[in-house]
Amino acid sequence: MPWIRFLADYDWRATPAVTFAYKADTVANVTTPCATAAKAAGKAETFHRPKDSK
Repeated sequence: MPWIRFLADYDWRATPAVTFAYKADTVANVTTPCATAAKAAGKAETFHRPKDSK
């Protein structure tokens, strides 16, 4: 599951009954199909895993 940063608001329809809504500038660990679709739509970019702040 890749980490991506959303460049614009994006709705990922996982199933016909389930939609995940991501806001612009959100960094998230998402499924590969979600990441692929969001990047293809120009609404996300690959992001390196955030480091834990301690």
